[in-house]
Amino acid sequence: MTRHGTHHTAKGPSQRQLRVGEEVRHALAWILERGDLRDPTLASTPVTVTEVRTSPDLKHATCFVTPLGGGDGEAVKEVLDALRRASKFLRHEVVRKVNLRYAPILHFEHDPSFDFAGHIDALLHSPEVARDLHHDDELDDGANEEE
Repeated sequence: MTRHGTHHTAKGPSQRQLRVGEEVRHALAWILERGDLRDPTLASTPVTVTEVRTSPDLKHATCFVTPLGGGDGEAVKEVLDALRRASKFLRHEVVRKVNLRYAPILHFEHDPSFDFAGHIDALLHSPEVARDLHHDDELDDGANEEE
């Protein structure tokens, strides 16, 4: 325990961090959708901004992105490189749309959650799992009939 009688536990983001992150996410999505970027990769590839996490001081924002419809590793790398090259322009545009005291420095990372969801979906539709699920349904039906 500390002097003030509280434990040091890991805390999640504050309401302000969550709100600012969501505002930045909306602004980035709008900017990318508008398509005013000169980079050919960003002009030809729709990008989904799935989440923005801000630092406690709101000076840094980590933006999780994925090319629309997924993509192979090379496509993701190209999009991330293009976003990193355009980060100063994007930062300027975000500040114009979101009223903040400081313009957050934008960091871009790939969001693997869509890939993970696709992997889980493929597993659930695999013949082995379908067979096991069908077998479990038969067991459940038999238990209900005995009651």
